[in-house]
Amino acid sequence: MTNDEQTARGRGRPPKQHRDKLQTREMLLIAGTEVVTEKGFSAVGVDEILQRTGISRCSFYYYFKTKEGFGTELVERYRVSVIRKLERCLGDASRPLRDRLRAFVDEVRDGMVRTDCRSGCLVGKLAQEVNTLPESFRAQLAAVFADWQAALAHGLRLAQETGELSPELDCDRLAALFWYGWEGALQRANLELDTAPIDLFIEGFFSRLTR
Repeated sequence: MTNDEQTARGRGRPPKQHRDKLQTREMLLIAGTEVVTEKGFSAVGVDEILQRTGISRCSFYYYFKTKEGFGTELVERYRVSVIRKLERCLGDASRPLRDRLRAFVDEVRDGMVRTDCRSGCLVGKLAQEVNTLPESFRAQLAAVFADWQAALAHGLRLAQETGELSPELDCDRLAALFWYGWEGALQRANLELDTAPIDLFIEGFFSRLTR
C-alpha cells in the first residue's frame, strides 16, 4: 500500500487509541445520565456507574477528576442533546407547528414509556435536589433552562412569521410556561409511574397555542 493510499484510508478517522478513549468516556457519560436521571446525583456513587460499564475506577478518574466535574459534563452533554432535538423538530418547516412540537414531546414520552416512567429529564432531576448539590450546579442548571426556553421561543416565533401563531402571543412567556409545566408533568409521571400527566399538560398547552 502506498503512502497516499494509507493517508486516504485513514483520513477523517482518529487513531484507534484515541477512538477507544472517546468510546470509554462516552460510555461513562451515557451510563451516568441513565443512573442519575433515575436516582439523582447525591444518591449515586461512582461505583454504581462503573458497574454498568465494566470500566475501572482508575479510568473514571482519568477522564473526570471529580464526581462534581463528571456531573457538570453530564449536564452540558444533556443540554446540547435537547437543543439539537428542539432544533431538529421545530426547524422542520414542512410540518405544522403542532406536529413539530408533538415530535419533540413524543421522543421524550416514548423514552418514559420504555423505562416505565422511571426516567425523565436529567436537568429537572438535578434541579429537585439542587439544595444538596455543590453550589456551582445552581447557575449551570438555570442557564440550561434559559437556553431551552430561548430555543423554543425561537421556534414559536418562526411559526408566527408563517402565520401559524397569532402575532399577539408572547413567545418568550409561552416558552417559559412550557418548560415550567413540562418539567412538572415529568415529575408527576415519575411519581405516578404513568404518562397521563404528560398527556394532560400537552393537551392544555396546545389549546393555549390555538386559542
